[in-house]
Amino acid sequence: MEIIEVIENKKDYIELLLLADEQEDMIDRYLDKGKMYVLNDNGIKCECVVTNEGNGVLEIKNIATVPEYQGKGYAKAMIDFIITKYGEEYSTLQVGTGDSLSTIPFYEKCGFVRSHIISNFFTDNYNHPIYEEGIQLVDMVYLKRVL
Repeated sequence: MEIIEVIENKKDYIELLLLADEQEDMIDRYLDKGKMYVLNDNGIKCECVVTNEGNGVLEIKNIATVPEYQGKGYAKAMIDFIITKYGEEYSTLQVGTGDSLSTIPFYEKCGFVRSHIISNFFTDNYNHPIYEEGIQLVDMVYLKRVL
């Protein structure tokens, strides 16, 4: 297993990016300014995009695992890599996500705690309703972890 930084042609991974953020113009807002990594384990299994948000804050903008490999530790390995790689450079790692029964507990298991909410983020910024596990996402829930 190896994690590789993607410098060029980040859109080659658009199908994987769209698993975590299903509107391409929203991905376009952060893809070029972010650092992108892919996890290769006999093929690409997971990707992650992080951005410098200033004031010592690094944000996970997109993290996704190929569906048939979800639950096998690839996203956790990616987060561990990000923490190790950027732990000396940043003081906080944050992530924004929908209030979902699967994603919030995953991040909490990775050492994140709830930070704040941006009300109506999904309804204000996406051109269609976003559903996860049958529930419409409305607010963005931010979680953070001290590095």
